[in-house]
Amino acid sequence: MARTSIRRLLGGVLVFTAVVVASFAGAAAFLLTAAASTAIPVLATAGLVVMAGTAFLIGRPAFTLLGARGPRRAATLTALGATAALAVLASVTVLRPGPIPQAAPAPAGVRYWELPTGSRIAYVHAPATGTPRPTPVIFLHGGPGTPGEGIPVGGEALAAAGFDVYSYDQVGAGRSTRLPDVTGYTVARHVADLEAIRRTIGADRLVIVGQSWGGSLAAQYVAAHPDRVAKVVFTAPGALWPGSRPDSDFSRRLTPEEQRRYDELAGSPRMLTMSILLGINPNAAHALMGDREADARFHELALVGRNTGSCPGAPVREPHGNRQGFYVNQITSEDFLRVPDPRPKLRHVRVPVLIMRGSCDFIPVEGADEYRRTFPDATLVPVANAGHSIAGDQPDAYTRLLRTFLTER
Repeated sequence: MARTSIRRLLGGVLVFTAVVVASFAGAAAFLLTAAASTAIPVLATAGLVVMAGTAFLIGRPAFTLLGARGPRRAATLTALGATAALAVLASVTVLRPGPIPQAAPAPAGVRYWELPTGSRIAYVHAPATGTPRPTPVIFLHGGPGTPGEGIPVGGEALAAAGFDVYSYDQVGAGRSTRLPDVTGYTVARHVADLEAIRRTIGADRLVIVGQSWGGSLAAQYVAAHPDRVAKVVFTAPGALWPGSRPDSDFSRRLTPEEQRRYDELAGSPRMLTMSILLGINPNAAHALMGDREADARFHELALVGRNTGSCPGAPVREPHGNRQGFYVNQITSEDFLRVPDPRPKLRHVRVPVLIMRGSCDFIPVEGADEYRRTFPDATLVPVANAGHSIAGDQPDAYTRLLRTFLTER
């Protein structure tokens, strides 16, 4: 009697183990198949087949221990039932698309460049209204993948000072091209797009204003095309090179409620699965969650932390409707980790450089100081009562610094 009870206990434990182990095996098969395929039905089929097979193989001896009259049949039914239950669960979590808000209409003045790189780039242009100057100004937004909307702060003042002013959505962001192969979002692609823009507008040289990641991109462009740059402004710049990047305290500025909301958004089963696929095969992640949905989720995450870009107590600014690009952010950031160190080249570039850093920027001062120490002709200007968004926190001071630096020798 005791031996029979022990056998049944072991059999029951083994049945439970079969379901648990099979579930993990199915999930692993789903993910590992992504290394060879981007088709979600293929991934799902592989996961379900492996789960059913694993549940059957472990379940058959389990039902034998339980003394079932037909252990093979019982194992088959258990495997099919558990697999069906997981399929239903996955269909309402991992495989179910989230809501996609209606895209905001493009404001008046948005135009498009069809570049030879294959990028269709949305841009705005403020023509020079003062005495014309030969060198146009191009603003580079941050992120990667976080565009602005309309002419940036300071742009109209520069146009009045005689500069043609341009601001564009980088490839993969805002209203510009989304690439079908997301692995194409590289630093080199962004540099090539900017060089193609220079040629398209017929400029011999450019004045570049780079905000945050836009500063990182500007440095990469200067390293590649030093003779095509007249002046550079780095505003709250991101890393000059990832190997020397100081730690940011962005996440530590979130309130407990903001952190809870951030974790809730980023930790959903669908987001977690997409994130894991991103590390295995980015195009499989893209097949699971397309651009519109991924951009919408990225926008929600960005809204959670929008207050961290300013000094504590600063008024909250309303977000605009020009959406971020999720895949360009993730893939470009990963590619940026592999770019060669540009500092040896930049140390020999004799281009006038202005660096602005807000007094409460979440990027430590060492980041901006790296730019000052690298460029031979650089000036670092601290801006009081400003965070990572200097243009938003101190628009008058920001505009004054821009205009002075670009119009005076």
